Amino acid sequence: MKLIVNGEPLETPATTLAALLAALDYEGDWLATAVNSDVVHKARRAEFQLSDGDRIEILSPMQGG
Repeated sequence: MKLIVNGEPLETPATTLAALLAALDYEGDWLATAVNSDVVHKARRAEFQLSDGDRIEILSPMQGG
């Protein structure tokens, strides 16, 4: 499947948002995710089906000032 992840093209066999996050080594409850500009809450990631061409944003908090 071809996706756009954080603005970069990516080809992956992942079919759910949770599988994509695992494949990209994103772990933790502190992530925020959006697919095609719609926020996907943590509880829905395992069931959220991705489609070819989806645009995924993965955000994590940063420390510093």
